[in-house]
Amino acid sequence: MTSSQLLKGILEGCLLSIIAKGDVYGYEMIEKLGSYGFTMVSEGSIYPLLIRMRKEGLVITHAKKLPSGGPKRKYYTLTESGKKELDSFKQRWRAISHSVNQLLGEDE
Repeated sequence: MTSSQLLKGILEGCLLSIIAKGDVYGYEMIEKLGSYGFTMVSEGSIYPLLIRMRKEGLVITHAKKLPSGGPKRKYYTLTESGKKELDSFKQRWRAISHSVNQLLGEDE
């Protein structure tokens, strides 16, 4: 398994977490992911996820005008379903990361 395959499995939860902190647009999410060390994430990897998350009702979008008068940006907001999914992701992540850390000897 490559690191990109592993990353795809956790990226949705990370995006939900970023969106939970406040309305955010696509490129801003990439910048925020980068600030947490996810420098390998590109626009091409998050936009399909965001589209799927919208179709599943986890996020909604709305357009905002820029103060500079440029084109509108599409901002993402969590829905109640998105908040529940984020809580579920956190529980799954804690359980699996604890198990992996134990297996690797990190919790000794």
